[in-house]
Amino acid sequence: LLRIGPKEEFFHCSKCNLCLSLSLRGKHKCIENVSRQDCPICLEDIHTSRVGAHVLPCGHLLHRTCYEDMLKEGYRCPLCMHSALDMSRYWRQLDDEVAQTPMPTEYQNMMVEILCNDCNARSTVQFHLLGMKCKNCESYNTAQDGKCRLPLEEQ
Repeated sequence: LLRIGPKEEFFHCSKCNLCLSLSLRGKHKCIENVSRQDCPICLEDIHTSRVGAHVLPCGHLLHRTCYEDMLKEGYRCPLCMHSALDMSRYWRQLDDEVAQTPMPTEYQNMMVEILCNDCNARSTVQFHLLGMKCKNCESYNTAQDGKCRLPLEEQ
């Protein structure tokens, strides 16, 4: 059942159990019965809402208005922490900032294990206060996953 917008602009995904914009056909990540969840921002039912839903790249749903409010505060899905939009331009800016911001001497050779929230890869990278870049997908949407340590030759 389609409740919002002209039906010519939407299709029904039977796995998600949701009507989606035609632009998402074959391009969204299916999550079974995703519309039967509450919006993780406002905690109201998405399926019966008159407010349109926004599908994040990870497949999770938010009300469109909640998504817009979320972007004022951050860029991550509140459920799985994946980037909620294409951050590649920002990551390139961050590359420049990291390159132009030397670390204090005691941190210059410090290595840290990270987990990427975007691709779930683990890697060991050089610690930096501005962010640690995933070696796999080049995202800075990472979390430290272990203690900082000096490279073997300095221990």
